[in-house]
Amino acid sequence: MDIKQTEILLESGTNELEIMEFTVAGELFGINVAKVREIMKINPVKKMQHTHKAIEGIYKPRGEVITVIDLAKYLELPPSEDNERDIFIIANFNQMNFAFHVHSVVGIDRISWTQIEKPDPIIYGGEDGIATGIAQCEGRLITILDFEKIIAEISPQTGIQLSDIDKLGPRSRSDKPILVAEDSMLLAKMITEALQLAGYSNIVKVNNGKEAWEYLREAKEAGDAIENHVACLISDIEMPQMDGHRLTKLIREDSILKTMPIILFSSLINEEMRIKGKEIGADEQISKPEIANLVTLIDRLTTRDN
Repeated sequence: MDIKQTEILLESGTNELEIMEFTVAGELFGINVAKVREIMKINPVKKMQHTHKAIEGIYKPRGEVITVIDLAKYLELPPSEDNERDIFIIANFNQMNFAFHVHSVVGIDRISWTQIEKPDPIIYGGEDGIATGIAQCEGRLITILDFEKIIAEISPQTGIQLSDIDKLGPRSRSDKPILVAEDSMLLAKMITEALQLAGYSNIVKVNNGKEAWEYLREAKEAGDAIENHVACLISDIEMPQMDGHRLTKLIREDSILKTMPIILFSSLINEEMRIKGKEIGADEQISKPEIANLVTLIDRLTTRDN
């Protein structure tokens, strides 16, 4: 089934999302519908040698070769009791397609990002954890998986590559303050390391849009020029409490903050998301893991005449 047949378009900046609930070994998980291209019954796959244990193989629907990830194996959970009823969730992010093998799809729920809590890093493994949030919906607790981290672990070459910064050549140092809003501990660390390698030494990191907005409100109260506190905002889109679209909309509606350069750096960037981001006033939108291009955009936006 093509997910576009069931998806209800969300207005930009409302801080809402739609979650597709699915099960693996009876446990409830979730994925942002914005990542889902379609769902289909399990298909035969071609096994591949010398791959990660969670890679089930590849299959080729409609002429496209797609890698199949067995989430039960990745999560170290028991296999399905009735494999023939299993489901492939075809997801698209970081401009790539993957099939995630799950045991059932429960349905789709629309919720607010305020209903999603950041997992306790002690319980959920900190940088090694694979849960980006815990959502509560009608009494059910849903673990939102970090699919980007799963793919980066299985296929490291698809993630952020610090070596890409070296290709930019010699660079000068800059103390212009850069605010990074990113909920993934691992990605936040890698983005910070990449920016520091690129010469940006004054980086402030927050865990979500709500924390970024609180930081910007405090910066306004300081009374001096806002660029002394934030010269450019780098924001993910998917974040607990407040997403990047809502944060961007609030900034553009604020008389003091409205000219602040904003770059949305997200695995969700596609044609539809670009339209939404442009509607709410993002200066630039770039897909992870294009870290060198991100640095180039920061260079341009922080040296422009305001």
